[in-house]
Amino acid sequence: MSARARKWIRVGFAGPGAFIIALVIMAGMALWLPQGAAQIDNLVLPLILFPLIWAALFFHACLDGKLVRVAVVALGLCVVHAGLVANKFMSKPAAASPAAAHEAKS
Repeated sequence: MSARARKWIRVGFAGPGAFIIALVIMAGMALWLPQGAAQIDNLVLPLILFPLIWAALFFHACLDGKLVRVAVVALGLCVVHAGLVANKFMSKPAAASPAAAHEAKS
């Protein structure tokens, strides 16, 4: 692979790639973070940590000497968190008990 192609791949991982992967990680974090006392910590913490996640991915893409390692880490994180989100959307909701259905009607 030419040096020019490697440079553009690195720019892709550092620029739009880091942003998109950070968004996917943020969406997946809401599924594995604990809810906390107010029941919203799993939603607020990913929003607060988004700039840190983006910066970590950006600087890793810029500073790591091995492009393969950059790709494995970034795509691995993206696949794991996208899988968590996809699993959440694909799972069927739990069946409601008859007592809960009766309470919902009243």
